[in-house]
Amino acid sequence: MDARSARLALAFSSVGHSFSHLVTLLYPTAVLALVDAFEMPYGELLSLSTAGFVLFGIGALPAGWLGDRWSAERMMVVFFVGTGLATVATGLATGPLGILLGLAAVGLFASIYHPVGIAWLVRNAERRGRALAWNGIFGSIGIGIAPILAGALTDAVSWRAAFIVPGVLCTIAGIFLALFVRSGTVVAATADRKPEPEAARADVIRVFVVLSLTMLGTGLVGQMVMVALPKVFEDGLPALTGGNVRDVGFWVSMVYAVSATVQLVGGWLVDRYPSKLVYALAWAAQVPLFWLAASATNMPLIAIMLLAQSAAVFSAPAENLLLARYTPGRWRATAYGAKFVLALGVSAAGVPLVGYIYDATGAFWWVFMVLAATAALVALAAMFLPSERRLMAPAPAPQPQPAE
Repeated sequence: MDARSARLALAFSSVGHSFSHLVTLLYPTAVLALVDAFEMPYGELLSLSTAGFVLFGIGALPAGWLGDRWSAERMMVVFFVGTGLATVATGLATGPLGILLGLAAVGLFASIYHPVGIAWLVRNAERRGRALAWNGIFGSIGIGIAPILAGALTDAVSWRAAFIVPGVLCTIAGIFLALFVRSGTVVAATADRKPEPEAARADVIRVFVVLSLTMLGTGLVGQMVMVALPKVFEDGLPALTGGNVRDVGFWVSMVYAVSATVQLVGGWLVDRYPSKLVYALAWAAQVPLFWLAASATNMPLIAIMLLAQSAAVFSAPAENLLLARYTPGRWRATAYGAKFVLALGVSAAGVPLVGYIYDATGAFWWVFMVLAATAALVALAAMFLPSERRLMAPAPAPQPQPAE
């Protein structure tokens, strides 16, 4: 029963990761159709999603605390059902205020996933690097599906369908998980399936300080790229899209779908080599890529953004594994909650920043300069993480006791 429960936990955690990003990233593509529908500027309409992105991050800390203190499994049920219903409500909104409130509710309920779902996965996984990599791929699938799904449903039906259809599916997943929990098929894990030695207190403090800085930076880059990419491709791919929302969504989805598989390589590496090295190199690689993207168009722009996103997702298993290694199990969901307050909440300032820069300059050049500078700072800060050799080394074999 424990093995079956662990497998189901890994499955629902992965599906939940897809939905957490899918529903929160429908709007950056759907908003392209609302510019004409509501007769409002792009930057002003995009800013309606800011509250949702802020709550997506800020809500992670109390959600993580509840996951540690109450029940990870039941919190995941709340995540699926609450997020699904809030997404449907957004699709039923009649004006900008309704969209703002709907997206805020989506962000609040979706904030449950990252602290609770990832800690749930880590506790149930034996090969954590690989499990985190697959989980990250599912998250990237959600990111990748969101633009093409939103674009296709908007063109074929309406922008409302872009929210209602995935919202219903998310709610159904929550109902299935609730039934498994109620029947006892999914049960709470009382300890890690693969315990690791505890880190020294000095290393824990050092990691907390460094990761607080790097996670803020990685979150800022991730948020800015996610909300900007549909518009970047609408402006930068004239020969490939002609401004068609569906085609824009296709190319954005392609970038996220192809780059998602790189996480398997990242997960394989962090199970074998220091996560610190993988983390720092992945972010250093993004600096020249963002600089090149600032002036690229059409196929070169797609290729550059594919490489940049691949480097970003390559680093994700390393970041999550570093946090898991240096956090006691009983506080892990709370620690992930603190991470996502920074990575998704505070960094949500990048959402209005994208709209402000674009409305002020009519281009994304300065957006890419901010991205390049932030990636450089993350790579530099990561070099101050402690060595993992002591944690990764096998424990010494017990010595035989002399006979008395």
